[in-house]
Amino acid sequence: MSAFRGIHMYLLLLHLTAVTGQYTAFVVRDGDRVTLPCENVTYNQNECEHTSWLFTGAGNTSTVELVTLGQVGEYAGAKSDRLSVAENCSLVIKTVTVEDVGRYSCRQFNKSRQQQGPDAHVYLSVIIRSEYNDSDTVTYSCSVTTYRWCTQRVKWLFKGQDITDVKTRQSYCSTSVTFKTSHYIYTSGSGSLMCEATDVYTGRVQVFTFGLQSSGDDATTVRTTDESPKEKVWWRYVTVSVGLALLITSVVAVNMWTRTKESKTQIAENVVNNYEDDGTEEYENM
Repeated sequence: MSAFRGIHMYLLLLHLTAVTGQYTAFVVRDGDRVTLPCENVTYNQNECEHTSWLFTGAGNTSTVELVTLGQVGEYAGAKSDRLSVAENCSLVIKTVTVEDVGRYSCRQFNKSRQQQGPDAHVYLSVIIRSEYNDSDTVTYSCSVTTYRWCTQRVKWLFKGQDITDVKTRQSYCSTSVTFKTSHYIYTSGSGSLMCEATDVYTGRVQVFTFGLQSSGDDATTVRTTDESPKEKVWWRYVTVSVGLALLITSVVAVNMWTRTKESKTQIAENVVNNYEDDGTEEYENM
């Protein structure tokens, strides 16, 4: 099962690279503000009159035009008052919610209102902490909602270190930790429990600090680690190469299995036919 999951992840990354030519992603906390860059913006624009922003939500196939030639459009709906366009044509979203998760596409037009070049995509994910109390036990969950595929690996940290002495559950895009309210983690105060999100494609690490008790005083991102541009390029080529290798290996393996099965079937049919022929001849001789 893990092998198939690995193949699926590599093929996903190969798809993202092949389709977009680049991979730009942001993970922000529910309620935060984010600025999505337009990587293909052209110069000499007056109030971004040649730039439009399109949005495809998580799990959706339909696309909505949020910004039309520099102006927030009517199709932005209820989120229009939370959107604005910066001077460099980046898209600014205030008070981010889970409904904002998805793919944002920056599109350029020429003076004739014809599209100029391919879209530049930005993937926005939202991280959320939830709390569940049961008598003298508390469970904290940290989950990341992403666009279609999970590209984040999350885990809980205590003062920046892995948690080893309490019950934890961890999977892609979700993790939980359970302990008693008398445990030193719970009594250590706000800022000690952190949720780390690692982008499996770029290797970018973000650490979010959450208050242990429902005080609403969650801190902002405390640490962000990015690879250098050269490392990103190197990692991208490695990912594509490995993905192609895995794809080819899978195709060859399936092809060999199919041929082997057909060969065995043919041998079985020949044996049956020979048996029937021999029986017929013997009956005629008698």
